[in-house]
Amino acid sequence: QVRLVESGGGLVQAGGSLRLSCTASGRTFSDYAMGWFRQAPGKDREFVAAISWNEVMTNYADSVKGRFTITRDNAKNTVYLQMNDLKPEDTAVYYCAVDDSPYGTRHPGEYKYWGQGTQVTVSS
Repeated sequence: QVRLVESGGGLVQAGGSLRLSCTASGRTFSDYAMGWFRQAPGKDREFVAAISWNEVMTNYADSVKGRFTITRDNAKNTVYLQMNDLKPEDTAVYYCAVDDSPYGTRHPGEYKYWGQGTQVTVSS
């Protein structure tokens, strides 16, 4: 059974940092892109970042570019999201997901497996 488990969320003041982790189990995802999405209350789930299977390509939402960094460790079947200079508008539940392709897209419909999410709250 495939399972994705996120961790690292929490409450932080504006300007602070958090590092999210997502570890997959049940199969190896080293051949597939992985991504992070987020969903704030009353809003649709939105793309945050994606990374290709070999880490060569990364893709970021404009709202997080320059502040967030996505990386992965295929040996650990884990993807990370380093979030710096956090803002109150970054408050959301953050989800990791496994893409159905090696390259990573912005479209949630392309992602096959999803975690349960971790809450990130940024206070002003």
